[in-house]
Amino acid sequence: MDHQIETTLCFSDTAPPSPVTISDFSDEILLNILRYIPSHDLVLNVSRACRKLRTLCLDKSLTAHINLHKEYTATDEAVRHLLKELSTEIQTLNVSGCYWLAGSTLDQVTRCKSLVRLDLSGCRVTPVRLSRLLTSLQCLRSLALDIGPKFDLQQLNAEGKAALARLHELKQTLLTPSYGVVPCCSALRSLRLYLEASESWQESGACAQLMVGQSSVPHYQNLRWFSARLAPGEVNRTLLALYLAVFSMRVPAGLIGLVLFVPGPAPPRPAAVAALTESMASAAGSTVRALQLPRTWLDGAGLMRVLAHGCPAYLNLSRCSAPGFNPLHVLLATGRDLSPLRSLNLRGCGRGALPENCSRGEEEMDAESVKSLIECCPRFTHLNLSATHYHHHAPADQDGHLCGALGRLTHLRSLALPVCALAQRAPVMANESHSGSDLSSGSLLLGLKKSRRIGLPIYQPDVGALGEVREEAAASCIRPLLKGCPHLVELELIGAGFLSAMPRNEPAIRKDPAACPWACQVGDSQLAALGNLRFLRRLTLAHLPGVLKGTGLLQLVQGCKDLQMLSLANLGSIKTVNYTQALLEALKLCTQLRDFRLEQPYFNANAAFFEALSHCRLLHRLCLVSRQGTFQLPAVLTFMQSCTEVIMFHMFMGGTLADCKTLQKTLVEGLSASRPALSVVVHPLLHEDLGRVIRDTPLCHLDEITLFKSRVAEEPTALYGRERSTV
Repeated sequence: MDHQIETTLCFSDTAPPSPVTISDFSDEILLNILRYIPSHDLVLNVSRACRKLRTLCLDKSLTAHINLHKEYTATDEAVRHLLKELSTEIQTLNVSGCYWLAGSTLDQVTRCKSLVRLDLSGCRVTPVRLSRLLTSLQCLRSLALDIGPKFDLQQLNAEGKAALARLHELKQTLLTPSYGVVPCCSALRSLRLYLEASESWQESGACAQLMVGQSSVPHYQNLRWFSARLAPGEVNRTLLALYLAVFSMRVPAGLIGLVLFVPGPAPPRPAAVAALTESMASAAGSTVRALQLPRTWLDGAGLMRVLAHGCPAYLNLSRCSAPGFNPLHVLLATGRDLSPLRSLNLRGCGRGALPENCSRGEEEMDAESVKSLIECCPRFTHLNLSATHYHHHAPADQDGHLCGALGRLTHLRSLALPVCALAQRAPVMANESHSGSDLSSGSLLLGLKKSRRIGLPIYQPDVGALGEVREEAAASCIRPLLKGCPHLVELELIGAGFLSAMPRNEPAIRKDPAACPWACQVGDSQLAALGNLRFLRRLTLAHLPGVLKGTGLLQLVQGCKDLQMLSLANLGSIKTVNYTQALLEALKLCTQLRDFRLEQPYFNANAAFFEALSHCRLLHRLCLVSRQGTFQLPAVLTFMQSCTEVIMFHMFMGGTLADCKTLQKTLVEGLSASRPALSVVVHPLLHEDLGRVIRDTPLCHLDEITLFKSRVAEEPTALYGRERSTV
């Protein structure tokens, strides 16, 4: 007889308790429940519970598409068993980020003869192993893989090269200057590149060799989607230029997606870019889906040419504003229907005027154009307005605040704003209360008094009913946003001008940026109001100098009970961490937290901190960044031993290199056997070798949590998934 499933009692006010067993649920309900269980758990555990569950676990809706991304408990043995059991059913297999899987486990993928889509990003794939895979997978049409320094295309056999010629989609992460498998992929419709080559003399020499062999790259007459995302470095810029040079020979007709992300100052614009923008959506019946170009590669004429074929669903204009070119004005002046736009990134894209008391080079948001655009695009899903300043100058009792306009976007799911956008009114400066008469009356004492700091508001604690009224008024401008966008899933509040202490491929930043005076007004009362976003899953708070004791953070997590990712950086005073006690209380309530990143100078990661963090029983990844910060080694060891779900521990603080290496070695040796996906990096933040250490970190962790960046509307990932049928 099948294993007996525990009976559940359902109580009602009108009916007596009645037993309900698994057989009383319909198959449709059970299948919806089983979709939330990892595939390897379904095969190894759930299917053995009873005959009914075994039948359901083998349903095609559960077995055709296997996704092991972020399934950190998927061991080599479990994955091999999974591939053996479901080999004839699997059509899509995603093992991206499974860097811990052995090569022998990946060899088992050859069993899946019906496989159409395969993602091996982050896994170790040699040319010989790739040949075996491609030879067996005759139905494969989409492939994602990493190209390492020792990858040699000439080692692929003839059957493997023939399989590559049948591919329609290719995603390559290039860890070294290389064309990878592109020269064999003559039928590509979609090419996505992630250029991650490091700066070294070997890589520069490899680029020179590619220039000689440039003619080996085929023409992409069928290409409809091309994207490239670069890590910092001149080698990656050179590599991108080599890939783009191909388009100068022959421009594909009907390109519907062109996404190019180049960090830092943009290189000179290649001649092929103008031809690509002119050809976008030129084929009959096609429409532009996505567009992103480096800031100096896009001008008003180029944007108008693309919009002439229709408004894309994804548009990234991050930092594209320049004297004489305001992308928002171009959008609004086209006269085209902008309603198809779903994802828009305007990070650092303003009207160029410098607001008072702000650092040079920072942009002021073109708020009126943003409000007009919201009227034209009521179905925004993702919107990024960070890295700009928004200062609301209208009286408090008048409408017109940016949050009021954002509240009309009822479909919004992810939003990034500058911190000062939540300020209700202009800051009251410390020197405003001293009139000229006051100074003249005490003129005899001038020069003897200690000068006041100018530009920062003086905080006066609110007491009693008056304090409640003030807090209510301070958060009043946020109410339209909270009421109009109740289903917001991701929110980023990042101070304009904020720079992380740990940039990529560069020495750590030793000086903190100045805070916007308006941002100093955004503190605990505003954070408490955000607790009304009941569906919030991902939250980023960076550079909020107005946070005092952190009581608002505690109220926030009490309301947002399902937070899965929390990133905090530079809250309150930089020199003194005043919100520690509230943070500890808040962490005890984050029972659903998976990822936690904390960046705070002078932070003390002591036993009390790790004890509070141990209440996050589902925590998978932890990253701590603190200039001049301290940690207690026994507290770290106790935490990691008790929290068995943690597979990533990255800590960049103070301390000696010897202490950091000792802790890292102890954790790796003690936990690797029970946690195959374990990634531990402990290193002094200000050490000169930090860049090398970062390069050796798994890219999935580095990009998703270790390095700070705004992620809202950064990539058209979801859009790309929906549009695959057209690509």
